[in-house]
Amino acid sequence: MNLTIELVPRSCWYSNVRSNVSEATWSRLKSICFKAANYRCEICSNRGPHHPVECHEIWHYDDHRLIQRLDRLIALCPRCHQVKHIGLAIERSETHKAIEWLCHVNSISPGQALQLVKRAFAIHEIRSAYSWSLDLSQLSDHYQVRLAPDNREAGLNRPSSTRAQ
Repeated sequence: MNLTIELVPRSCWYSNVRSNVSEATWSRLKSICFKAANYRCEICSNRGPHHPVECHEIWHYDDHRLIQRLDRLIALCPRCHQVKHIGLAIERSETHKAIEWLCHVNSISPGQALQLVKRAFAIHEIRSAYSWSLDLSQLSDHYQVRLAPDNREAGLNRPSSTRAQ
C-alpha cells in the first residue's frame, strides 16, 4: 500500500470520530484497529519507538454532495501518521523528516514527494472553501457504535460552550 497525504479541510477540523464518541468508545475503537493490524503499521509494517501504532481515520470526500464520510480506521506507525498529517509536520518544523519518510516508503524522489505535497495542499484549499456534512455510519455498521442523528454517539452530551477539540 502506498503512503498518501490526507489533509482534512479546515472546515472539518475537530469534526472527527474522536470528537463524536466517548473516551471509552474511542479507546475501544483504537484497540480493535490495533489488534486487527497486529500492532503494526498497515502501510510499512513498522512500529513506533514509544508506542507501536496510532489510529488514523481514512476519509472519503464526496466533492459533489459535500459529504465527509469515514471509510475506516487504520493503524499507522508514528512516521507514516506524520506524513498523513504533513500540515502538522510543517507547523512543527519536521517537514524534512516527513518528506524523507514519504520518499522511503513509496520509493520516490524528493521532487516527486514535493509534487504529492503540493497536490494535497491544492485539494485541501479547494475543499476548505466548503462546509461538509459528516457521515460516521461506518461506526454503527462495523463497530456497533450507536449514533444519534447529529453523528454523536447516542447518549453523549455535546459541550454547551465549546466545540470538542
